[in-house]
Amino acid sequence: MHICYLDESGSYSRNANTPYFILLGLSIPAAAWRAKDAEVARILDAHNLFGEVHTAWMVRSYPEQDRIKGFAALSPSDRQAAVEKERKADLAKAALKGKVAVTTLARNYKKTARYTHLTHAERVAILRALADKIGGWQDAVLFGDAQQKSAHPPAVSDAVIMDYAFEQVVTRFHTFLNRATVDLGMLVQDQNDTAAVRLTQLARRYHAKGTRYSAVSRLVETPLFVDSKLTSMVQLADLCSYAVRRFFEKNETDLFDRVYPRFDRLGGRLVGLRHFTGRQRCNCRVCKDHGRP
Repeated sequence: MHICYLDESGSYSRNANTPYFILLGLSIPAAAWRAKDAEVARILDAHNLFGEVHTAWMVRSYPEQDRIKGFAALSPSDRQAAVEKERKADLAKAALKGKVAVTTLARNYKKTARYTHLTHAERVAILRALADKIGGWQDAVLFGDAQQKSAHPPAVSDAVIMDYAFEQVVTRFHTFLNRATVDLGMLVQDQNDTAAVRLTQLARRYHAKGTRYSAVSRLVETPLFVDSKLTSMVQLADLCSYAVRRFFEKNETDLFDRVYPRFDRLGGRLVGLRHFTGRQRCNCRVCKDHGRP
């Protein structure tokens, strides 16, 4: 059995400030999970990092760290204490602007609290090490759909953008299972209360009638939704989906180049990653490798 861990980057809502929506699956043999999970744990343990690895929050700069003199030379516990002191002061200043300002700042600080003992350079180094680890797993396969949201006609609803991406990833994963003669595959996805019911219904429809492109007889169950804080492989799928989005939105290649070789290929041609631009022509690396006319 292969387990395909799904996560997304960006929002499928057109009102969100991300021009792209990425859905990505990281597939590994079930029998290899324990060894791979241990490899990830060793990287994180070496940096006293526990809990969720959330790439988008780790790559941010934390201005309060820059204000602390000699921050890099401090011990991890002293760094954390110094950042907490700065953040308390920031929250006190935000209170002068009103409740909304405090709520927003407090939410951001909560998201990054587990990373404050690490410098920005250290956080990026961890993500690079994880990306290199994925890139080196010869038995791991990536499947992704990169949706340029503006390329969809106005009549296409936001939810359908997610549907399209899900169908693409499921179909590509199942096509790989057929080609590799892997008996069974399972989908495990980051908990998404908004999309869980819809994706479960889609999966049930696929089981009954197949996708528009193929049957899915090798898939078992509907997607299992899990808390990403407790599942390292979903966190790695998050890293890969972030890398793909930043490649298309900002032409950032650092993380992308490290994981790109793991996208499914057939006879040297890229088949595991689609770049959707509607009727717009595109000559990016992904479209060229895909053989898109």
